Amino acid sequence: MSSQQIPEENLPVEQGTAHGAVEGAGDPFADPGLPAHKPRIQDIDERAANRSERAVALMFTLSMLATVGFIASYVIFPVDQIVYIWPFGHVSALNFSLGLTLGLALFLIGAGAVHWARTLMSDVEVADDRHAIEATPEVKAKVLADFADGARESALGRRKLIRNTMFGALALVPLSGVVLLRDLGPLPEKKLRKTLWAKGKQLVNMNTMEPLRPEDVVVGSLTFAMPEGLEEDAHDFQSQIAKAALMIIRIEPDNIKDKREREWAHEGIVAFSKICTHVGCPISLYEQQTHHVLCPCHQSTFDLSDGARVIFGPAGHALPQLRIGVNSEGNLEALGDFEEPVGPAFWERG
Repeated sequence: MSSQQIPEENLPVEQGTAHGAVEGAGDPFADPGLPAHKPRIQDIDERAANRSERAVALMFTLSMLATVGFIASYVIFPVDQIVYIWPFGHVSALNFSLGLTLGLALFLIGAGAVHWARTLMSDVEVADDRHAIEATPEVKAKVLADFADGARESALGRRKLIRNTMFGALALVPLSGVVLLRDLGPLPEKKLRKTLWAKGKQLVNMNTMEPLRPEDVVVGSLTFAMPEGLEEDAHDFQSQIAKAALMIIRIEPDNIKDKREREWAHEGIVAFSKICTHVGCPISLYEQQTHHVLCPCHQSTFDLSDGARVIFGPAGHALPQLRIGVNSEGNLEALGDFEEPVGPAFWERG
């Protein structure tokens, strides 16, 4: 055989003349064409094809089980549970199980698809000449015909076991993303709308930890109060005081502009939430002459003589007022909870 001669086994078989081949077999850069197609065992043995189908279906089924395991891990393992797993050492049981099950679910879908393509889908190589960017009607018809041939040769319609298990695996995997929403934390339910204040709860001075009496509050003073029964060493003190902290101010009744504010006060003593309605900073700066309070974080300013409405800054709404009175012991007490949620707005707020 001449050194310039193309081996016979490299000549195309079943493909016709090589595309783009130049005349003259002596050109070493000539296109040798596509190699001969060698059928796979699955192409000639239906039992082998059925085994491949079952293998692909098994991978898709295992992927579904792994997704179920991912969801179950959220229920079974607490966030703070630590376990020893060789060779990783001490790891979070929740994180390890989530990573393992989700990784398996995605890997098995990919492995099943690859095995399906390599063993059951058509592997005949097809070459096509370059053509103009704008397709002709003939080319469009050919593309549609090729697509129909590919769909038929994929055996998706004929091999129902693969089709059904694949759809099941692909349908379950997105549930993992839905379950991940749990990481946003528990639903707030009504927690953002309620505080510890209730009818009969005494106002306790946060400096002296003693019940407040009307004579303790003088005109021009600013006093901070919290509900009785809330202990500073309680495990939930910070979360509770963040919603229940009060500002107590005495204003001459004639200087109170808002009718409801005057009715909810006691002898000019008014109680407003200390939590800014912008981003929840504690308000602590009081201007005695104007009855304005200023949030130190972003300078939102509220007029406590006019229903604590916003007169400056980014806050979106007025500070909630707590209705107060005096009990039989002469101490200031709440006559109920706030009628609107305290602090910043949230998406459920009506």
